[in-house]
Amino acid sequence: MQTLDYSSLLLALGVSATCLAITLMGSWLARRTETFLLTCTFGLVLVVAGIFVYSLYVGEPGLGIGLANFALLLSGFSVIWGAAYQFRTGRLPRGLVGLRMVAAMAIVIPPMLVGFDGLAFIFENLVIAILLLETAREYWRGRQEAPVPVMGITALYTLTSISFMICAAVLIWNGKRVLGAAPNNWAEDLSLAICIAGMTGIGALSLALHQWRLAARHRLDAITDPLTGLLNRRALFDLHGERPVDASTAVILFDVDRFKTVNDQYGHAVGDRVLKAFADVLSANCRTVDTAARLGGEEFALVLRGVLPGRAEIIAERVRSSFEAREMNCDGKVVKCTVSVGVVTASGQPLSFDAMLSGADNALYAAKRGGRNRIEVGSYLHAVASDASRSAS
Repeated sequence: MQTLDYSSLLLALGVSATCLAITLMGSWLARRTETFLLTCTFGLVLVVAGIFVYSLYVGEPGLGIGLANFALLLSGFSVIWGAAYQFRTGRLPRGLVGLRMVAAMAIVIPPMLVGFDGLAFIFENLVIAILLLETAREYWRGRQEAPVPVMGITALYTLTSISFMICAAVLIWNGKRVLGAAPNNWAEDLSLAICIAGMTGIGALSLALHQWRLAARHRLDAITDPLTGLLNRRALFDLHGERPVDASTAVILFDVDRFKTVNDQYGHAVGDRVLKAFADVLSANCRTVDTAARLGGEEFALVLRGVLPGRAEIIAERVRSSFEAREMNCDGKVVKCTVSVGVVTASGQPLSFDAMLSGADNALYAAKRGGRNRIEVGSYLHAVASDASRSAS
């Protein structure tokens, strides 16, 4: 029979796991896009149920209760691993979670069925340790998003895993394949204490992680155009407006031709689809070092860095021709649009971003006046003059 202290630790662990589950559920209710929190909550519910069943096994060992304990705990830790994978990738690997459940039970349950409960508890501790290490690894792989809380969660899962390894090692050292009762040794007490502390720490760090993600989402919303997903005007100027543009940078402005006519003829819903389609074309021709943004309305900008002379015009033409060839099926009607383009390249001394934008804007209006659906290259000298006039004023 286990001591009262052990039973108290077991109760405390159940309470800690329950509090963590409630904390994660509350965080998910506050922001339901964070579905990994819901998955982790479900895993913790299974673990709490397993702890309750194990407390019954401690009081009165039995085959059925033991098997139920194994099934609940192994399923719970498998789901918790799935939540960590979902945190990192945004996708719940249901098949892999199910595979881990089945594999874990296939390792742990057979010894219990044939009477070797000591072996069963050794295997259970080792399997749970492996699942916890895999969970820690998933968080570690996603640490770039929020290094401080994620690395803390990783450390706590790793420490908890080690405590289960110690439990297995002590049982192996004792060499008892048949126990006839729940394991009762110093390693079990240590593991419960570590699990209680780990649950508390993971709960606090999960709240910090949730707030970190929430703040990051707010920052992203503040700089993102909600319709197209591109950067907005504010973000574009935050990135380029404060420092001179180097000599290998080009600014390209795009304006969808006769966009008001599209809205009037087909409705604003179709107009929104046109803008999204153009944003897709623009993103497809944008490198990681470049910046694509929606300035407002039907006007877009592309800032190219490190381009050779003539390269900006090639990219502008690729965007223009791709958009012209794109057909949008709207309520049985095929809608096609074109775009006018203005290009300026800082092919000499560094210029201010405002001057580059002004030069590209003048080139864009020249393209509009010249018949639309065409590219005009702005004058580098005009951009220099524009910069000089700004400095003089």
